[in-house]
Amino acid sequence: PETRVSPLGNGLQVASEDSGLSTCTVGLWIDAGSRYENEKNNGTAHFLEHMAFKGTRKRSQLDLELEIENMGAHLNAYTSREQTVYYAKAFSKDLPKAVEILADIIQNSTLGEAEIERERGVILREMQEVETNLQEVVFDYLHATAYQETALGRTILGPTENIKSINRNDLVEYITTHYKGPRMVLAAAGGVCHDELLDLAKCHFGNLPSAPEEGLPPLPPCSFTGSEIRIRDDKMPLAHLAIAVEAAGWSDPDTIPLMVANTLIGNWDRSFGGGVNLSSKLAQMACHGNLCHSFQSFNTCYTDTGLWGLYMVCEPSTIQDMVHFLQREWIRLCTSVTENEVARAKNLLKTNMLLQLDGETYESFLLSVELSADNTSVFLPVLGSTPICEDIGRQMLCYKRRIPIPELEARIEAVDAQTIRDICTKYIYDKHPAVAAVGPIEQLPEYNKICSGMYWLRE
Repeated sequence: PETRVSPLGNGLQVASEDSGLSTCTVGLWIDAGSRYENEKNNGTAHFLEHMAFKGTRKRSQLDLELEIENMGAHLNAYTSREQTVYYAKAFSKDLPKAVEILADIIQNSTLGEAEIERERGVILREMQEVETNLQEVVFDYLHATAYQETALGRTILGPTENIKSINRNDLVEYITTHYKGPRMVLAAAGGVCHDELLDLAKCHFGNLPSAPEEGLPPLPPCSFTGSEIRIRDDKMPLAHLAIAVEAAGWSDPDTIPLMVANTLIGNWDRSFGGGVNLSSKLAQMACHGNLCHSFQSFNTCYTDTGLWGLYMVCEPSTIQDMVHFLQREWIRLCTSVTENEVARAKNLLKTNMLLQLDGETYESFLLSVELSADNTSVFLPVLGSTPICEDIGRQMLCYKRRIPIPELEARIEAVDAQTIRDICTKYIYDKHPAVAAVGPIEQLPEYNKICSGMYWLRE
């Protein structure tokens, strides 16, 4: 079905796809995440997301919860480094009520002092949980070293001292600064009539402020630094590490070839069958040489930059070999990848894209791995219209339009082996990577040795 888009006078975009289902997902995608914070208020965007469901001027927290329960609906939210999202899943007939509730929690939250104090404890406990997930810890460290001294290097939850000190004024200031019409998209999918959604948006969001005369706050620039963070702990049984180079932003034409290259590397863990018959060369080597417990490639995109690399979990004695074979495979992408491999990766990429929109997987395919507040991929808990709504909202923020599937498939199909060699040479060859490692990492080569593995010396 066609994705229809209509702007409101205050700059808010209304976008929907009507598939005639009996259920719908409607949400507000806001171009305001932790990247727009500074050192003093880091954690505010995530704190605000927690406060959204704690009562408004019209509804107490209990009233809000009962209303959602009685509709048989779901109401949820998440924060990432560049976006904050509030969404509802409901019966199609309840679309007007769902939009009204979203508008209420965005514009009329009471942000009561008692609720703020209670949420401090909740967020601090959430931080403790995040610290037990080593993948999340490693990705936080990776951002901290790759984007050191910039906004993308800070965590989404913020440091403990900020969570203990954030007050109502900080929350109100963040809302008044960033929750403006031009920064928002009201997206819906499922059984939704676009004209009805547009009328509801005019009614409930028409009074949102538009951009001030001096303009919206600019996106803070973030520069990539090739560097490393090592947290050695020999008491841990396994080493967890990520190595990444700087990649392209959302709208850069190089993003599609990098996605294909990302698919070429692939992912693997010990539970996979296939062994040496796997399509990924790195998976074959990892399996044959027993080099690691698991690995997964990633391509994390932001507006003007990105991280392209590999996360792996290894035995202490195999780290050096795993890094060696990974870099050998990266160099092979730059120099001698074949047309057959690229064709297979393109087919897999297109399949993953369609399966995602079909609800088989929840993360938005096109936007690769967008990290949420706990640094895991953003997974939405219900199927059907939700993955499509997610796709619409994020693409509208990132591209200002929704890229049609045929266009996306054509762009993927246009990639050939020479394209992969050129793009990988541009982003990988002789570049200084960012490295984050935690655990028994004595065998991890020193940083200069890792850098020397990013190119080949030829006689």
